[in-house]
Amino acid sequence: MRRTFLKLPLLALAACSFSFPLMAADPDKHEIVIGTTVGDFADMVTESIKPQLEAQGYNVKLVEFTDYVMPNLALAEGALDVNCFQNQPYLDTFSQDRGLSLSSITQVPTGPMGLYAGKLNSLDEVKAGSTVALPNDPSNQARALLMLEDMGWIKLKDGIEQLRASEFDVVENYKGIRLVPLEAAQLPRSREDVDFSVINGNYAASSGIAFTEGLFLERSYDFINWVVVRSENKDEPFVQDVIAAYNSDSFKDYVVKNFEGYKYPEAWGQ
Repeated sequence: MRRTFLKLPLLALAACSFSFPLMAADPDKHEIVIGTTVGDFADMVTESIKPQLEAQGYNVKLVEFTDYVMPNLALAEGALDVNCFQNQPYLDTFSQDRGLSLSSITQVPTGPMGLYAGKLNSLDEVKAGSTVALPNDPSNQARALLMLEDMGWIKLKDGIEQLRASEFDVVENYKGIRLVPLEAAQLPRSREDVDFSVINGNYAASSGIAFTEGLFLERSYDFINWVVVRSENKDEPFVQDVIAAYNSDSFKDYVVKNFEGYKYPEAWGQ
């Protein structure tokens, strides 16, 4: 798999186009501002989506974020036209909790969440007191806990809303592990300080961690990510052009060539 590396700015980087077409495909929309998290989703925009849209006459600006909160707030406030970084359960929970009107429009290839070695190198080495870092945002923490339950390390409370599960819903801790919630972007670096780390696919990829290094990868396809817009814009012509770019043959060929081990959109039928 092609390696990409974590970029340094703390909150966001902007990569702006310097071509100024005479007319965009949507005459009422000349610039499209796309927000992503640092790494694979940003690379997909820079290397495939942006060239496609600019060939249609749009000026495309990319803004990269290092957290999972600001991309939705920036989209809702109008600083972005599109974002790409989140799964549907996260979008639903975030929008409900914040009172936002955001809509998913098309799926995007997504790297799986996985458990990676830290101070310990194999699953067989886990013991009482072993530390496991995992995301601290609610949706991804629930996702990590479901994976740990799938592994047989913990049991979650019966009858809970699984996608809202937290560390306080663990009723059985079969291995005696100690959970260490951290910001998702910090998880790759946490491997030096904990025994194991549960890392989101995009942060693993952007840190040069191959999915083949994962000691366990999530099996669920419920968490494939989506491209998202403000609900009021979902039928706009420029949104349809974004959807077409993410489902084009050229984008599919680019992804297959460069992103080994990713989950593909259901509509691709691969």
